[in-house]
Amino acid sequence: MIIQIYEIQTPREAEAMAALGVDHIGSVLTAADDWKQPQLWQTIQEVAAAGAKSSLIPLFDDMDAISAALDYYQPDMIHFCHTVLDAPEGWEPWCGRLMSMQATVKQRFPQIAVIRSIPVPPPGMGGDLPVLELARHFEPLSDFFLTDTLLLENNALQHQPENGYVGITGSICDWDTAARLAAQSAIPVIAAGGLSPDNVGDAVKAIAPAGVDSCTLTNARDASGRPIRFSKDPEKVARFVAKARKAAAQSGM
Repeated sequence: MIIQIYEIQTPREAEAMAALGVDHIGSVLTAADDWKQPQLWQTIQEVAAAGAKSSLIPLFDDMDAISAALDYYQPDMIHFCHTVLDAPEGWEPWCGRLMSMQATVKQRFPQIAVIRSIPVPPPGMGGDLPVLELARHFEPLSDFFLTDTLLLENNALQHQPENGYVGITGSICDWDTAARLAAQSAIPVIAAGGLSPDNVGDAVKAIAPAGVDSCTLTNARDASGRPIRFSKDPEKVARFVAKARKAAAQSGM
């Protein structure tokens, strides 16, 4: 059972996550014009020193900037998390462009694995979304899938926390759809979307994924109880790891 935690931006927090048993430690680049951050480079170095795997999300599509960032940071994985289904030209042409990006990464950086987020609707919504078809499109040039929540309201696409990208919603996705993807996929599927120490065990049993991921619901909280981005709660992460591994053991995974 792979345990993956985002968004880790400092060496000290990376060290703490690895000590808690996190396998994949993920970081985020928020802008193409600010991709070179020495502290984040040190963070990825710390992940390697701790024996964990680093993952890097670029929240931009400039292939030159992405290539420069990968050359500088040398992470173990790059994670693409576009919403995909909101493209004005339709999802199939947009998928073709995204596949071209992944092909470029594979050609230039064959040592770096590719994680592709597959947007999954909330429970009971978006029954006509082509989730499994999307996965079949991306599978040939992906090494991992991650099922994450695509926010919908009355089956219509909502604004996502990061415009154009899926994730950090704090809301669960449809676990039945995620389970179908995990059963269909020839590559490992990591379950995400609103996972916390309180529900990760149920998610493991319902989806049977290769791994689980958490960001928002393992974050520290401010005085008003709101999650603090880029700041983890070690106690929550420790419980998340323990509950996920216990559920995996109970399920014979």
